[in-house]
Amino acid sequence: MRDVAIIGIGHTKFGRASKTLIELFSEAALQAVDDAGVDLKRIEALFQGSALPGFEEGQVMPAVFSAADLNLGPIPATRCEGACASASVAIRDAVTWVGAGEYDIVLAGGVEKASTMDVNFATRTFAMACHAPTEGPVGLTFPGVFAMAARVYSRNYDIPLDNLREKMAYVSVKNHRHGALNPLAQFYKKYGDLTVEEVIKSRLVADPLTLLDCCPFSDGAAALVLCSAEEARKYTDEPIYLVGTGQSSGTPLAKMEDLTKPVSRISSARAAFKHANLSPKDIDIVEVHDCFTIAELIALECMGFFKWGEAADATVEDQTELGGKIPVNMSGGLIGKGHPIGATGASQVYWIVKQMRGEAPEGNQIDPVPEYGMTDTLGGDFGTLCHLILGRTKK
Repeated sequence: MRDVAIIGIGHTKFGRASKTLIELFSEAALQAVDDAGVDLKRIEALFQGSALPGFEEGQVMPAVFSAADLNLGPIPATRCEGACASASVAIRDAVTWVGAGEYDIVLAGGVEKASTMDVNFATRTFAMACHAPTEGPVGLTFPGVFAMAARVYSRNYDIPLDNLREKMAYVSVKNHRHGALNPLAQFYKKYGDLTVEEVIKSRLVADPLTLLDCCPFSDGAAALVLCSAEEARKYTDEPIYLVGTGQSSGTPLAKMEDLTKPVSRISSARAAFKHANLSPKDIDIVEVHDCFTIAELIALECMGFFKWGEAADATVEDQTELGGKIPVNMSGGLIGKGHPIGATGASQVYWIVKQMRGEAPEGNQIDPVPEYGMTDTLGGDFGTLCHLILGRTKK
């Protein structure tokens, strides 16, 4: 397998957009192509993540029409679907195809236009990523899933629920602080001075999760130009390499032994570390799937950055902040930056690349620039997990 590099990145503003999902993706894709300095005619394939385009705009083949909108010609254009992990799956597939030598230069990313659905309809369609036969009949939605996970975490580690609620609030405060500094974030210049008390006292969604423990519905797109390492130096002096990938599948919740230790997340992260020949101590920065505050804590423990039950206290102690043990979600994460489902994985990669180039927004950039960064993307209730490791040097 050949080494694969990222040579171009693009990202729309996240939030509520007036453009169609195809227009959004084209905006991000053209940014990425321009950033790479690549002629559109060089793009040999398109891999696009999109979770719910049929419900959003009645469009179930957005990748095909994105290729047409970009005048890419009759190249293969594939839509990848892994719920909230759709873009990460698309990027991982693209890495595999380029690494195998089938293509030299491809476009990968994701897009979503969730705002076309009202809250009730969006909630219903999002819940379709749960296990329909067992979880649908009891009315389970994602806030409910992660509220249960928080209660299991509280029980497993003997942390009183009120105490855990306070510790989780630190995740929200941190991620909103960084989202407020990110011009492309949904909550740019908002909630930068959020307090733990304000998070706890915001509207209850699913006990113990409040509104500010949850990520928002969002529109947006992000895109990358990937190429073989041999090609990369023709376009940039500092390519960023995709040095490790992992992907795993989960089970219905009824078959899971412990909501705080999903096997799919653990195995996917371990696969990525093995592929990269690295370990958690080698990673300098990480973007994790903080759809809810408790999700960030679970992710960090499953990936091996903290021991079981220790991520909550580590967050309170600023170990996940700038200058801490492992800076987490310096982009604002899903909570502060927004969560356009099919675009999130590509957005996470975009912001790791920005960090490695030293181009993150002021107040969010870690110093020195990271050598290795990692993304964690979750689809459904631990149904699809995908991890990507980026490095400034090849494996």
